[in-house]
Amino acid sequence: MASKTKRPVLGTRALNRATLARQLLLTRTEMSAQDATRHLLGLQAQNAKPPYFQLHARLAGFGPAELAGLMESREVVRMVTMRSTIHTHTVHDALTLRPLVQPARDREINYFRKGLVGVDLDRLAERARVFVEAEPRTMAEIREELLKEWPGADPQSLSVAARCRLPLVQVTPRGVWGKSGQVRLTTLNEWVGEGGGSGGEDSGIDDVVLRYLGAFGPASVKDMQTWAGLTRLREAFERLRPVLEVFQDENGVELFDLPDGPRPDAGQPAPPRFLPEFDNLLLSHADRSRVIPPELKGSSWTGNQAHCTLLLDGFLAGLWKLDGGKGGGTDGGKGGGTDGGKDGEKGAGTLTVELFSAVSKADEAEIAAEGERLLAEMGEGAGEGRPGGSVRFGSIRG
Repeated sequence: MASKTKRPVLGTRALNRATLARQLLLTRTEMSAQDATRHLLGLQAQNAKPPYFQLHARLAGFGPAELAGLMESREVVRMVTMRSTIHTHTVHDALTLRPLVQPARDREINYFRKGLVGVDLDRLAERARVFVEAEPRTMAEIREELLKEWPGADPQSLSVAARCRLPLVQVTPRGVWGKSGQVRLTTLNEWVGEGGGSGGEDSGIDDVVLRYLGAFGPASVKDMQTWAGLTRLREAFERLRPVLEVFQDENGVELFDLPDGPRPDAGQPAPPRFLPEFDNLLLSHADRSRVIPPELKGSSWTGNQAHCTLLLDGFLAGLWKLDGGKGGGTDGGKGGGTDGGKDGEKGAGTLTVELFSAVSKADEAEIAAEGERLLAEMGEGAGEGRPGGSVRFGSIRG
């Protein structure tokens, strides 16, 4: 049971600054794209282009070609892991984290049992494995293959079961900046080779807890459960309690942290940052008030679609878009991954910022400068000696 001892209190701004430090958002770091992807335990990749923008917001000197090269050399892969959504992971983490979340994937199949009457799931997994390892297949092709053996089953339920039972990765050119490609799938081992980067000694849940705190802490048990889409993680935190620092938030919720985890002063400046849709910073805590002010709860979403978000002073302050659109399309994390978007669509020449409230002239100038940097390094003509485009401020969102 958790101790009732009163713990030091971390206020909202203290939690904000600590989390931004772990997320590499207080200052851009010289870390490589591969090391940053591992440090962050993956990049939310429900759409094709956000992983590139996530790294641009965090790394000094990052260019899309760096992550694209890792995709093409199969040193990072795109697959369903946490929260049943697509993430870009290093091979090591794909091999480590996919087994960790397998219980959640098994529970997910239960929601589709009515469409799987009479289906032997072990047989289904083996037939699907052989089919996709012969050559990468679309989800529609997988469904058609499985319907040959189970014609009376629900097609969507068959594809969900295959996606849940097998560690399927999206093969390139899907996910490669500057290229386009339909979603085609094969197994992780087929794509990277048998034993291609085994999880190693640090593949247990205790190590993942420590790594989660290193990327998202200080955090509660429920925070990590939200991030992973898992339940019953209390036992691991209790096992690690003797080696962790323990705090509480302003509501008395117990928070765990690494003893040497960065906890900057709450008054440390936090520069503006443009984050893409589905950035894990906004998705990986049960209580998101450390980044999203209570009055703006739900403002970064419309229905099931997340918006690109602007951080100002470390907190959600507005939304942004590149010339009215974001290239890449939706991979449909929970639906298995189908879209017709082109990964290679370049960002347009105008970045429009819509703030939730008026800001000072100084803040507006900082936002514009960060936006100009994004356009110059990630927009149309980036790296080609052409103008990066322009930043404009739209109307205040009510």
